[in-house]
Amino acid sequence: MARRGHNEVKDSLKELTRIFQPKDPRKFVKDYIRKYRITGGYEDELTSLVECELGKMNSVG
Repeated sequence: MARRGHNEVKDSLKELTRIFQPKDPRKFVKDYIRKYRITGGYEDELTSLVECELGKMNSVG
């Protein structure tokens, strides 16, 4: 995945995490990958990104 495209995916996923506040990050990422047809191999990285974003939201609120 291109560097610019990868950052767009991360930014989009962070934004969707803030909006939907998923209870199950792994399922949320699997649905995201399936819906937007992201190439394989990024599931663990994106899941940790969602978990980190949820942690930030919980520590602020």
